[in-house]
Amino acid sequence: MAQRHFALLLLLTGYVAAWNTFVVPHADGQDDTPVLKAALASGNYSANATILFAKGTKYNIFTPIKFPTFTNVEIAIEGNLSYPDDISTVQNVVSASGFPGSWFTFTGGNNVTLRGSTDPKWGWVDGHGQAWWDAAQQTNRPHGWAFNHITNGVIRDIKLWKPIAWNFATSGSKNLHVYNNKIVAVSSTGSFPFNTDGFSAGGTNMLFENNHVQNGDDCLTVGSGAENIVFRNSYCEGGHGLSIGSLGKGGSVADVQNVLIENVIMKNTLYAARFKSWTGGNGLARNITWKNIAFDNVLFPVYVTQNYWDQEVGSPSSSSTNNTHIQDFLFENFVGTINDKPGYVEGSCVTDPCWYAVPGATGKEVIIFDLYPGTATNIVAKHILARTETFSPVRVLCNSSTCWDGLFVPTLKGLL
Repeated sequence: MAQRHFALLLLLTGYVAAWNTFVVPHADGQDDTPVLKAALASGNYSANATILFAKGTKYNIFTPIKFPTFTNVEIAIEGNLSYPDDISTVQNVVSASGFPGSWFTFTGGNNVTLRGSTDPKWGWVDGHGQAWWDAAQQTNRPHGWAFNHITNGVIRDIKLWKPIAWNFATSGSKNLHVYNNKIVAVSSTGSFPFNTDGFSAGGTNMLFENNHVQNGDDCLTVGSGAENIVFRNSYCEGGHGLSIGSLGKGGSVADVQNVLIENVIMKNTLYAARFKSWTGGNGLARNITWKNIAFDNVLFPVYVTQNYWDQEVGSPSSSSTNNTHIQDFLFENFVGTINDKPGYVEGSCVTDPCWYAVPGATGKEVIIFDLYPGTATNIVAKHILARTETFSPVRVLCNSSTCWDGLFVPTLKGLL
């Protein structure tokens, strides 16, 4: 018996000893990325390892990092990280051949954790986005974090300060837990933080919870191929809502199913709950629920459109009635205020009319269903309580014979 216990102790000791930790070194005024890349290239930290950005250190991440495929690896950001603060430097990197698409790119792996810090002063990643927003510069912008093709992954306690544009993407990943993250893409000058999407869910079996997002685009966007997605207990401010899509662009076939979005506060946003698909698309989005949503000063609390378009290109001229089908949508327990203040223009509007303008809308609608005939089944809204900022009567708008169009009148069926 003693021999077996000793053998087990040796085994456990060997396992602990096999865990490697690499503390990323820092040199003042220099790019800290090359030393990290060299360590990753050695192969010593691809499995059973921690890569640590140490607390108390301000790191310069002046060039992108493309991580190798990991197994049982934690990337711990306990120090502060900084992008280059010069726009042209970043643009030159993004425009060069070989740029991976994101400043931080994960290419695959199993049991991978991206961890920040719970210390409010440390664990921040500064994108220096303010200069980009002030210059209205949208050429050669990098995406932030591509946490792609990861199985059994965690993203937690990451804090992003003024990112240039898009933040987290999870394309092709599965079994993820994303929680306690903070994104602050808020302009201090009045310029608008375009395309600062919070979380882009593009995989399967993902739980997003207790996240805080202040930005200028979707708080959450769920893309084609997503399945079994939960987003809950979070706060979104200033952006474009909790979105499914856009789907079906260019006639592509979409597939989104089993999405639950619940217990979310939406403040000063363009939308609260939103679905968007392009004319001429294909495929199906089904079993999608938004529930327990509190909204404050929101233009479009519930918005479904199958006629999404790009304001830089113009409204689509296609007369096709083909579209991504939608089925089993539920909007339940919404309460809040509608921003119907006269003359208000949301910051992302750069055209006249604005890209979000809806023909026939008065700005007092709690629900807008822009549906195509024969493509929408079992779309239900119930327990909806709203008032306008001007105290005008609340309305609904629907362009299909399948739903009510006019003053918002709660019905017995809707209250059940």
